[in-house]
Amino acid sequence: MDRLSAFVRRRRGLVLAAWLLLLLAAVPFASRQTENLTGGGFEVPNTGSVAVEEQIHRFAGAGSEPLGVVLERRGGDMAAAVDRVAAAARTVDHVTLAGDAAAAARASRDPVVLLPLEVDATRDEALDAAKELRAELDVGEVTGGVQPYVVGQQALWAGMQELQQEDLEKAEAAGFPAILIVLLVVFGSVLGALLPVGLGVAAVVVTGAAVYFLALATTMSVFVTNVASMLGIGVAVDYSLFLLSRYREEVHRGGDRAHALDVAMRTSGATVVFSGLTVLVSLAGLFLLNSTVMRSLAIGAMVVVAIAVLGAVTLLPALIALLGRRADEPGRVVSASAALARRLGRRPAPSGESQFWASWTRRVMRRPWLSAALAAALLLILAVPALSLEYGNGALRMFPADHETRHGAELAGRVAGPGTSSPMLVVARFRDGSAGDPENRAAVDRYVRQLSRTPGVAEVREPEVSGDGRAVLVQAVQRTDPESRASLAMVDRLRDEGRRASGLARVAEIDVGGSSAQAQDLNRLISGGIWKVFLFVMACSYLVLVVVLRSLLLPLKAVLMNLLSVAAAYGVLVAVFQYGWLDAITGYDSLGYINAVTPPLLLAIVFGLSMDYEVFLLSRIRERYVATGDNRQAVAEGLQASAKVITSAALIMVVVFGTFTLTGVPQIKEIGVGLAVAIALDATLVRLILVPATMQLMGRWNWWMPRGLERVLPRADFEAEAPA
Repeated sequence: MDRLSAFVRRRRGLVLAAWLLLLLAAVPFASRQTENLTGGGFEVPNTGSVAVEEQIHRFAGAGSEPLGVVLERRGGDMAAAVDRVAAAARTVDHVTLAGDAAAAARASRDPVVLLPLEVDATRDEALDAAKELRAELDVGEVTGGVQPYVVGQQALWAGMQELQQEDLEKAEAAGFPAILIVLLVVFGSVLGALLPVGLGVAAVVVTGAAVYFLALATTMSVFVTNVASMLGIGVAVDYSLFLLSRYREEVHRGGDRAHALDVAMRTSGATVVFSGLTVLVSLAGLFLLNSTVMRSLAIGAMVVVAIAVLGAVTLLPALIALLGRRADEPGRVVSASAALARRLGRRPAPSGESQFWASWTRRVMRRPWLSAALAAALLLILAVPALSLEYGNGALRMFPADHETRHGAELAGRVAGPGTSSPMLVVARFRDGSAGDPENRAAVDRYVRQLSRTPGVAEVREPEVSGDGRAVLVQAVQRTDPESRASLAMVDRLRDEGRRASGLARVAEIDVGGSSAQAQDLNRLISGGIWKVFLFVMACSYLVLVVVLRSLLLPLKAVLMNLLSVAAAYGVLVAVFQYGWLDAITGYDSLGYINAVTPPLLLAIVFGLSMDYEVFLLSRIRERYVATGDNRQAVAEGLQASAKVITSAALIMVVVFGTFTLTGVPQIKEIGVGLAVAIALDATLVRLILVPATMQLMGRWNWWMPRGLERVLPRADFEAEAPA
């Protein structure tokens, strides 16, 4: 860090020019980052839904991604609207409009007409086709007195991309001014506040370009942009706040600016690098879930954190070195306040001291049992609803009730039935013989009759035989939409009870697929595998803190406290988004479940971000313990020195995540609420109450470390530059 600091100071012009070129190159690609994102990635390998997806090409004319166009008459000519759809379909690859369907629609006098499209495409090709159709038909506009809607599962994801982009722009437009206001209060100067905001903008822009190129090479979910932006703004501002605060602290102690920057880089800069690496390791735990959507979200989050760390230790110090005294001088507001205090005969508090935090720490440590019990009890109470957490996923209910994409899907459901857009797909592969063999044909017939009598099934279509005759495809249209709880339950019935009773399972391998089966498979994957992410993240966090704090018991306590924060955040999520307790206040329309990707993503991010505060606070406490040998004094002085920065950083994080709770997509709202609640609880109840209270109770055991292990552990005293 010393060498890096010296290089950045001396070559600040070169560093700034490199970042400027990078940003100029990134801007055009960042503006196109959503172009290649996909609604796919929810597949779970080695499941029935994936098996059906792999087999569907064997059946001529069958596809797992149907699309259609709904026309809603609003006083216009339906025939002209059908002609526009036919013209649009001719310009879009992989879709065709059947002539008989078009003729029937032209003659129809119904207020709503559904035009099914013949689709010969993969999932990503169907998504591209849906996006092109939306553009060609000017979806969202009334043309010639008729309102067009594109419907189908991939049409939902095409609409989701547009909604996500709109929400991202709104969140960033609201978030950056709010962050600037908080930073103005913290630093007291516009210039000091603009530095972290500038770093946040740079991190988001470069990440947007990275997402564009990543989406060309691998499947990237439509949710990547909002998650990356949310996390990027938060960590970039957080990391710059740590570094800039330490730099200003060193300057105010009387050191020259070059030395102050070196000390800040050696201490807080090293903490930032270490914390960033820890966040990356925590996010890597999501790769334990064999899901493309989880991995794409992890990759997007890891990229933005890496860029934020790089910017914090190169771009930020270069700007500080370029600005000189203007980077650490108080603004006019602070200067005016200080002048008024002098006229009134008041002396400002000595640098680095906070009477409030000193008094706070004394109160907490005076009654450690009571303080710890009250804080832990509150966290446990908040966590209680998490015991009934239910997983779910889908696109339809994520749209606001008045959104055109959702309205179009609901109109299609009224015309053709809710399940028509994405029926259950059952593929039976015969072990012996073909579909024409008497035994196999009889088993298929019994299965079809049984499906027809299954509660919730509206229609069973004529079985289709594969080209080689070795398999059949049965499509069952459910009475409920594909994302409903009833449709998910039907997947289990088709897989378990139905196939055994009909006898089809004796002569064939049966796989159940379709969007409902895919959703159920993802729910099962995450609910049954999230424990692996928990163990991985907790073990990594513990090992990291053992190295930094040189203690065996203190890291264990820290990990358990982080677990309390996550559990409390889960409880709040369930209460808000599953129970709907605050719908009347927040205006949310609770889904009755938590989106499956939210809990593991929240876990990885919260554990990673908590390490920032953990390392920053406990390193300061350890530094004072090494200097004084007094546990009580070390906790008090360490908390005094770091409490303002931690609370300011947490407030910024809460503001950033809070702006995303105002978006229109429940999944992004869930992540925003969960992160905001977890960070707020971690920085208040945990860092400011539980940490000092439990450290007072543990006394010298805080720093217990076997001598043999002490000798072999590497040194990582990040905050060891403060004067004795």
